[in-house]
Amino acid sequence: MATIEIRDLRLSFGALDVLKQLNLDIAEGEFIVLLGPSGCGKSTLLNCIAGLLDVSDGQIHIGGRNVTWEEPKDRGIGMVFQSYALYPQMSVRGNLSFGLKNQRLPKAEIEQRIARAAKVLQIEPLLDRRPAALSGGQRQRVAIGRALVRDVDVFLFDEPLSNLDAKLRSELRVEIKRLHQQLENTMVYVTHDQIEALTLADRIAVMRGGVIQQLADPATIYNKPTNLFVAGFIGSPSMSFLDGHITSAGGAPAFRTGDLTVPLAGYDGAVPAADGRAVILGVRPEHVTIGPDGAGGLPATVDIDEPMGSDSLVWMQFAGQTLSARTAPGHGLAAGQQVGLGFDPTRASLFDRDSEQRF
Repeated sequence: MATIEIRDLRLSFGALDVLKQLNLDIAEGEFIVLLGPSGCGKSTLLNCIAGLLDVSDGQIHIGGRNVTWEEPKDRGIGMVFQSYALYPQMSVRGNLSFGLKNQRLPKAEIEQRIARAAKVLQIEPLLDRRPAALSGGQRQRVAIGRALVRDVDVFLFDEPLSNLDAKLRSELRVEIKRLHQQLENTMVYVTHDQIEALTLADRIAVMRGGVIQQLADPATIYNKPTNLFVAGFIGSPSMSFLDGHITSAGGAPAFRTGDLTVPLAGYDGAVPAADGRAVILGVRPEHVTIGPDGAGGLPATVDIDEPMGSDSLVWMQFAGQTLSARTAPGHGLAAGQQVGLGFDPTRASLFDRDSEQRF
């Protein structure tokens, strides 16, 4: 296991800053996920750690050693790419042993490492097959195994599951998590898939425009997003946002949108003074309750119902804005029906409209 320390890292292509004075500390044995949309800099950061890109400024330390200008082979890392990058003319055994032979390791040690990796990844029956005879999931296991046999302290994953179908992604996600629990190596994993991030990570670094927007454990990222971007990026569907301002209701702060007022008693944050300040209220679909015929809540109109098997997603019009709620299947709600909504202020998020930061 090894720590990774990134200090004031900057990478520019001409006048374009791709990574901007980035700092990140990764503990021994930690599973860090770099999450964000395309072009946010997550894969670029991973390639800098791997030594595949030369940085413009800053330093990278792995295991306490400054590796900023070292070659990839000297950094003590194993990397798994989005493409399997297997040698088609070689068997699985040949693919796993190729790098080890180049290191001139003894044959007995090579066989020992291959056997250990094959057992961990459950690919022992596949060792004599060629990549063309493997499924996509099996090929990705081999690609992971090629990194595993190097016996390194740090593993880097660059969107390794994005080429697989949904079922295989789910299965391999479990395998990667199990692999981390067994090996306890430091792992850095790049993805744009928030489900992968939430299920795999010890901590998630949400990136945008070459900057880490928030670095925290999955529960904090999901329940207390630091800004509007993180709140909207995390969640499927994403958090619903209502535009309004702060007011006062019975002497207590409240959120007002249109002619409707939502009390904020118990909000887990610092509600600004009731001075008409422009804010945005964010609510997760599972934190919205629906009452029939507008009873016991704020008036809304059902727009669309999306049955999703284990639950249903109901989209509604509320104060001229769109909001979603997660409900049990068979709820009996129909398009155009009037309902009453309820919010739990303790589980909502309140953002400043100008800065987009969470209060």
